[in-house]
Amino acid sequence: MEAGGLGWALGPAQRLAAWGAAAAMAVGGVVPYIPQYRHIRRAQDAQGFSTYVCLVLLVANILRILFWFGRRFESPLLWQSIIMIITMLLMLKLCTEVRVSNELNVKRRSFTAADSKDEEFKAPPKRSYLGTELLLCSPRWLLDFDLNYFWHWSKFTDYVQCVLTFTGVTGYITYLWLDSSIFVETLGFLAVFTEAMLGVPQLYRNYQNRSTEGMSVKMVLMWTSGDTFKTGYFILNQAPFQFSICGLLQVFVDMAILLQVYLYRYSPQKAVSHPAHPASTKAL
Repeated sequence: MEAGGLGWALGPAQRLAAWGAAAAMAVGGVVPYIPQYRHIRRAQDAQGFSTYVCLVLLVANILRILFWFGRRFESPLLWQSIIMIITMLLMLKLCTEVRVSNELNVKRRSFTAADSKDEEFKAPPKRSYLGTELLLCSPRWLLDFDLNYFWHWSKFTDYVQCVLTFTGVTGYITYLWLDSSIFVETLGFLAVFTEAMLGVPQLYRNYQNRSTEGMSVKMVLMWTSGDTFKTGYFILNQAPFQFSICGLLQVFVDMAILLQVYLYRYSPQKAVSHPAHPASTKAL
């Protein structure tokens, strides 16, 4: 009787644990960015956070969603990608607003950059990468695109346009090659490998500054715990092998950033400056 009663209770408990793990996978990835978002919003300073982290996660999760069409994996991982894309767009919106408000007399930069070289901080004419105004103008914007200011634009809409362009191009290529198993497996590897490189921009930024000032240590600790949990989830649920390998690499990068926190703990704190020069937009 005891064995039967225990078995009856064990079944629902296992299902509840499985649902809890699935929910943690779906929403747990965005939790580390909550303290960083609050820190930037409270301090009105985004200098310590690299927006290339957002770029890496946007690319990785868009590719992961496309990989799902070629090789179906667990639904929580699909929902994790959708939620992460929304979160990264919100982070970009906040960082862009804070950076522009802190930098006076700086020339604005945009994704299309049609007139940005002559455009001061004053309110620019409304131009849209996807709008009819741009379609009616000359193709000069193609020549004016400035790679030096890629991902350092002054308007959030330019980031959205860039993401939409990348999604459209990669989506069309995936549609054409969806029947190729080699392409699908390569796409999956690129998705998780890109995500595994998530911490590299922050790692390099800390190395350049010889400081971790402005970076949320809570965020990195949550990265480490989340990536460890995620890698274990991949292994236990027999996810595609690309997920497990790159998950281990991601944990290694997280540990390297935590090591920087220890090594730079006695570094002098730098005063954040906002020089009135276009190059200052490269801070993010």
